[in-house]
Amino acid sequence: MVKNVYFCSMLQFENQKIKHIVRKAFPVVVLAAILYSCASIGRPEGGPKDYDPPRFVGSTPVAGAINNKRTKVSLQFDEFIKLEKATEKVVVSPPQIQQPEIKASGKRIQVNLLDSLKPNTTYTIDFSDAIVDNNEGNPLGNFAFTFSTGAQIDTMEVSGTVLDASNLEPIKGILVGLHANLNDTAFTKLPFDRVARTDSRGRFSIRGVAPGKYRIFGLMDSDQNFAFTQKSEVIAFNDSLIIPRMEERLRMDTAWVDSLTYDTIVEKKYMHYLPDDVILRAFKELNYSQYLIKSERLVPQKFTLYFAGKADTLPVLKGLNFEDKDAFIIEKNQRNDTIHYWVKDSLLYKQDTLALSLTYLYTDTLNQLIPRTDTLKLVSKQKTLTKEEPEKKKKKKKKDEEDEPIPTKFLPVNVNAPSSMDVYGYISLNFEEPIASFDTAAIHLRQKVDTIWKDVPFEFEQDSLNLRRFNLYPGNDWEATMEYEFSVDSTAFHGIYGLFTDKIKQSFKVRSEDEYFTLHFNVTGADPMAFVELLDAQDKVVRKRRIDKGMADFYFLNPGKYGARLINDTNGNGEWDTGDYAKGQQPEAVYYYPNILEYKALWDTTQNWDIHATPVDKQKPDELKKQKPDEDKRKKDREQDNQNRRRR
Repeated sequence: MVKNVYFCSMLQFENQKIKHIVRKAFPVVVLAAILYSCASIGRPEGGPKDYDPPRFVGSTPVAGAINNKRTKVSLQFDEFIKLEKATEKVVVSPPQIQQPEIKASGKRIQVNLLDSLKPNTTYTIDFSDAIVDNNEGNPLGNFAFTFSTGAQIDTMEVSGTVLDASNLEPIKGILVGLHANLNDTAFTKLPFDRVARTDSRGRFSIRGVAPGKYRIFGLMDSDQNFAFTQKSEVIAFNDSLIIPRMEERLRMDTAWVDSLTYDTIVEKKYMHYLPDDVILRAFKELNYSQYLIKSERLVPQKFTLYFAGKADTLPVLKGLNFEDKDAFIIEKNQRNDTIHYWVKDSLLYKQDTLALSLTYLYTDTLNQLIPRTDTLKLVSKQKTLTKEEPEKKKKKKKKDEEDEPIPTKFLPVNVNAPSSMDVYGYISLNFEEPIASFDTAAIHLRQKVDTIWKDVPFEFEQDSLNLRRFNLYPGNDWEATMEYEFSVDSTAFHGIYGLFTDKIKQSFKVRSEDEYFTLHFNVTGADPMAFVELLDAQDKVVRKRRIDKGMADFYFLNPGKYGARLINDTNGNGEWDTGDYAKGQQPEAVYYYPNILEYKALWDTTQNWDIHATPVDKQKPDELKKQKPDEDKRKKDREQDNQNRRRR
């Protein structure tokens, strides 16, 4: 009994002691919890992620206000928000010459318009998807705020898509504007009347448009004056006038009981604004200004001139400290805007400085080509070794050890003769310097017949676009599955600086025709001189074929995935050509086959292709697009977040 009383008294004492400790510790625990909650604004780890965007709850002035004279706008939202890339995404229409001040603070956005307000004008502040919640970054997409300085709000809209004219890639962030002034010069002299900016799908919607007739343009506005004033700016224009209109349409609204059961389907009328399918093909005009960008002499034996634009003639060089007659081998590209001069004489290129006068056609301030002469002093960035310079110290040799012979230096050459040769392939030799001479008798091509190597005919020629490349083609087609040997005797090629090639010997086997497939396009709707480009998964050209009698045929294709692009080659030069606004000339039209094709070996298939059957903005397959929609990126992030949560 005494023990029980003692035990109870001890227990009571311990309880009093614990309560006393708790009373002292409780304020500290509460304070720590408060500090932790203040520091951890985001969601608790492992909790459900918030995917709901912010919600607009009010503004000053009110949305849709008329007769408004305020230049400051305050927008209120239901949660803390922030602005992402406001200078890129937010567009005020009519465009503001002075950039407006746009700031986010807490649950508010403050907009201060610095330009004076125009009378009787509808103003639209288009935020696109720049407004996101503070924690998760969920965007409030397609949000715009509108008010009017007059007695009514203009409600018309013009929508469409801007695509890169050369490859139908959606262009993100380009301005699209309307001009009520229908003169061609309005685009080059006046700011737009109404503007919008494209989203990640290349889509735009110009809001607050008044009834009337307009011209529409696209502009990558590098100088931010809302007009095409620099030739380097990407532009787009439409040949037809834009006449905004609206029509009443019906849509089906569904009331749901839960996620699986619907209650009723109700027809609702709404106003749809047209046109909503404007296609603008954006391009950059050719740079017609001709001037010398730079000159360089990276190695003693060669110097290069870089010009700004295409030229029909080569510049004229005159040596000032050397004799220039027959002094160079000239290597140029097709546009004559990059020209390499190989100096033939070693005594000449060993000079530290080459002084010369350069006469070429130059574009003056009146945009006229006039002759101009510059004096150039070209100093090599790489030092030339001379015989007078001391040789590197030789290694000490042992007693009775003979001097090692100096290895022969040969002319470098890169041989492209794959061990598994395509039936349509060829052999190429690429040299590091121009060739002074070569001996065709020293070049051999043999075919293995049974066990005997037999000489076979071939064609050997200098490449038409690269003077340092030579190509070998079989006299007849390669025979499938047969073995060949390509060889070159030593000293067959002589470079301009005295070096000769070493012996070359390379064997290869031609692939079997059973390893390929054949693809035919039966094309309708194309111009007479159109051609088709077959594309790989990176949208790069694999093959090119002219359309002949409505067909484009591709033989000996490797199995795999392909896309296809058609160019209406109006001038017949075999390449895509850009447009010219001053001439009213659109870029050459481009179309994509709307699906990715995948075939196996031995297939021989024909694809019917009506280039107008699918709208242009929906032709290019998503797999080939480099500009991915932002919502697709957010979806991937969302899926990745869910996976991470499941792992935890």
